[in-house]
Amino acid sequence: MAAALLVPGMSALLIAIVLGVLLRNTVPLSPRFEAGLSFAAKPLLRLGVVLLGLQLVLGDILDLGVGVIVVVVAIVVIGITSTLLIGRLLGISATQRLLIACGFSICGAAAVAAVDGVIEAEEEEVVTAVALVVIFGTLMIPLIPLAASLLGLDAQQAGMWAGGSIHEVAQVVAVGGALGGTGLAVAVVVKLARVLMLAPVLAVVSVQRRRSLAASATPGETSGRRPPIIPLFVVGFIAMVVVRSLGWVPDPVVAGAGVAQTVLLAAAMFALGTGVRFSMFRRVGVRPFALAGASTLVVAGVALAGVVIVG
Repeated sequence: MAAALLVPGMSALLIAIVLGVLLRNTVPLSPRFEAGLSFAAKPLLRLGVVLLGLQLVLGDILDLGVGVIVVVVAIVVIGITSTLLIGRLLGISATQRLLIACGFSICGAAAVAAVDGVIEAEEEEVVTAVALVVIFGTLMIPLIPLAASLLGLDAQQAGMWAGGSIHEVAQVVAVGGALGGTGLAVAVVVKLARVLMLAPVLAVVSVQRRRSLAASATPGETSGRRPPIIPLFVVGFIAMVVVRSLGWVPDPVVAGAGVAQTVLLAAAMFALGTGVRFSMFRRVGVRPFALAGASTLVVAGVALAGVVIVG
């Protein structure tokens, strides 16, 4: 958190995962820390996703209008399906491409980690997806305002494009310096509308996971522990959206929850970072980077098309 304040526009989650990677690769970690790191990477992460729901107000999202809401849904659906298809063509594992697809199409590192809570991917795949989503999202901070200017978009259109294409909420806020107050306000609401898509997407992923486990089980055998149709932390996320939208949560509590959410998610990213060894990147290769680039172009392209049609 302190490092993020010293470097405006830099995601606290990105800083946390970098610190975790550096610690793992420079200092021998005692096995007694493993239990705490595992706790941060799972329960604390899910609590952070629950608190993320307090940042959403359904009324603000509905005020965007039907056209913009349709565009947001299209960004998420087309972004996920296209990334999954491209990832398959590149020969990337099903879990890796799903993590990247959801991270780039919904809400960055939080989406990656939330999907991992359902599909239980390899730790290396989770860390790779998180690193890619925050790196590419950060690169978009200067590029989106520049491209919007070259395309002649006004502040509101530029804000819609930023909110529809940039991966992290913190990165969207960082674009505010170039877009101004009007553009920033629109960008944040559009981005939060994408965040709201996390709940239905996770429900779909969970159902698909259950079907996959059932199909892989041989007759007479159990398919193992199946994830619930709607994971408990997603229920908590939805509940927080509802109570915030009903006006039951005072503003100071919302502000405090925002700080707590960032701390919890940063702790989870730090824990995931400690699972990374530099040798991992040689094993990963360039294909995930190629998929990340393609996913970024698809999401930004759909968002821009939506801005032109609706705006």
